[in-house]
Amino acid sequence: MNPLPLLFLTLFNSILGLSILFPIIGPLARELHFSEVQTGLFSTGYALMQFLLSPYWGRRSEVLGRKPILLRGILGFAAGFFLFALFGWLGFEGVLSGIPLFALMLLSRLLGGAFSSATLPTAQAYLADITSREQRTQNFALLGAAFGLGIIFGPAIGAALAGLGLLIPVIFSATLALLNALFVHIALPESRRREERPATPPRLSFTDPRIWPILLLGLIVNLSSVAMEQTVSFYYQDRLGLSPERTAQAVGIALVAFGLIAVFIQGFVVRAVKWPPRTLLAIGLPLALLGYLGLVVAKTFWLLTGSLVLLGAGGAFAGPGITAAQSLAVSDDEQGVVAGLASSVQALGRMMGPLVGTGLYSLHPQYPYLFSALLMLVGIGLFLGRQEVGRVGHQLDRRPQG
Repeated sequence: MNPLPLLFLTLFNSILGLSILFPIIGPLARELHFSEVQTGLFSTGYALMQFLLSPYWGRRSEVLGRKPILLRGILGFAAGFFLFALFGWLGFEGVLSGIPLFALMLLSRLLGGAFSSATLPTAQAYLADITSREQRTQNFALLGAAFGLGIIFGPAIGAALAGLGLLIPVIFSATLALLNALFVHIALPESRRREERPATPPRLSFTDPRIWPILLLGLIVNLSSVAMEQTVSFYYQDRLGLSPERTAQAVGIALVAFGLIAVFIQGFVVRAVKWPPRTLLAIGLPLALLGYLGLVVAKTFWLLTGSLVLLGAGGAFAGPGITAAQSLAVSDDEQGVVAGLASSVQALGRMMGPLVGTGLYSLHPQYPYLFSALLMLVGIGLFLGRQEVGRVGHQLDRRPQG
């Protein structure tokens, strides 16, 4: 089989397993008598390990091959989730409680984050290995669609399984990861022959002039999006004066629309138009800016949701543009390394986003979206004004010779 659909399924299963946890982490934590701060540390700690270890896994994939690192990431994810479920069960049974229970469950999340940080950068490097430079932008968009589909279906599955017990979705995620690892082991071929791998991985710095402007753009897009996602349910309730039940329904509909437009653009539009990264960024960043400004001024459900759809479209164009630009800015022997740095930057955005978004919302409900709009303006200025970004974009617009 073509490795591309196999890689799509691998990433989709990984994101699906992670996002299944989203709707149950809050109720589970309250049942175990954890505070809101402790609950937040489960996500922050997970993202912290991804921030710290993504570059390491990217480098290791250059030496050991992509498939072994993918397997380690998926199996480590499964182990972390099985332990999280085990400790949670011990908490429900009264065997563990208080600080010891929280410490062990946090440790399991740190373990899961440490190993799962291998999955995304290795998948991106794998895709770069099997894709020509001319087709890389379109195929990175396909991976973005797999990510988006996982985010859409995962919470729905998690909410449905929670009716059987709050730990059932966690066990389901861990089991899905084991099946995913078996699938990778059997079906996914290695993308780099042993003789093509270096003895020691190349080293890249976050400040490498070829990539730092693109990494910064990635941080801007990710941080602004996460800050929005952490507060949008509060915003719908306060802006529209809804009950908690009506808020859940309204936000659910809006986020489904947000996700569907993103999947459609990445899965079909970007692959059909075959625009270079520079063009995708030139479209995506202004669309995202309009979406954030729309949230600031909108006062009806339809205007709020239309603004979210603009945001989804903007991110869907900008995301593969950034990912492909990072890949195309370096040599074929540096794909794992640059993917690891990019994943680390994304994890930094996921760490900072909840703190920034909720902190600004506590000052004024519109501040998170004004902040995100300001970040988009900085990103557009960086894209248009920095000589480094312009030079990279010019190089990407040219067809490679030979």
